[in-house]
Amino acid sequence: MRSRQLDAAGITDPELRASYEYCKKINAEHGKTYYLATLLLPPQKRPFVHSLYAFARYADEIVDSLDSQPVEQRSQALTDLADRFFVDLARGSSAHPVCAATVDTALRWGIPTAHFEAFIESMQMDLYIDHYDTYADLEKYVYGSAAVIGLQMVPILEPSSERAYGYAKDLGFAFQLANFIRDVGEDLQRQRIYLPLDELASFGVSPEDVRARVVTDQFREALKFQIARVRRLESASRPGIELLAPDSQPCIETARILYCGIVDEVEKIDYQVFTKRAKVPLARRLAVAVPGWQKARRARRR
Repeated sequence: MRSRQLDAAGITDPELRASYEYCKKINAEHGKTYYLATLLLPPQKRPFVHSLYAFARYADEIVDSLDSQPVEQRSQALTDLADRFFVDLARGSSAHPVCAATVDTALRWGIPTAHFEAFIESMQMDLYIDHYDTYADLEKYVYGSAAVIGLQMVPILEPSSERAYGYAKDLGFAFQLANFIRDVGEDLQRQRIYLPLDELASFGVSPEDVRARVVTDQFREALKFQIARVRRLESASRPGIELLAPDSQPCIETARILYCGIVDEVEKIDYQVFTKRAKVPLARRLAVAVPGWQKARRARRR
């Protein structure tokens, strides 16, 4: 991370700067669309957003990328991370390469501990739960795995009203549900089905049908139903962007368009989520990001 960003953010301790640099690297490597959106933030805000992404990614890697290890071992690794984080948070500092920056971010911006607790709880759920019978069941997982990430970010984005938090929750849900729709095939490789089973059943789709990896007319209708939910949540979240600081708005607006645009790409590939990965094309990303960058520059000048 360029010193200008760290200097602007008031991060002076060498070890803490190293942690923020590491978090930025994780964000750039593993969350390209998210990282692209962060470039539209003022330099002094970017390090804090990178730290929140890196902590979430670090925990997620324990859950997903260590599948060769017994679930009990992964659960213990996640518990160890959580214990260390919360102890460090109470102490006010950390020596962990990722937690150091995240603890600093949480303390600087007054991010409630409950948001991190909900996130860890959802990560633990992901170790043991491979399906959700109803949308109500899924909501608890999505709240902790995605909505709280948005809630963590809101203070950094400097809202003008507490109402911004409710809108951020809606947008977090939209982002995660869009990912579930895109990743149906990939999630099957981990023996997971995130689409609510009762809603699939209402379209005549069983778990066995999903595992068969065949896109039938019934499956298309089931995905259309899920896509409509993403669009409702995305639409409901839009007023919240205007409640953020002007120099934060282009970042979230760009993220909203690109992340929720995943479902548009699912439609374009005719719902073939088992054999193709829906991606927002580079041309589309640039078409959204460039005007966003211009708006961000104007906002910072004002």
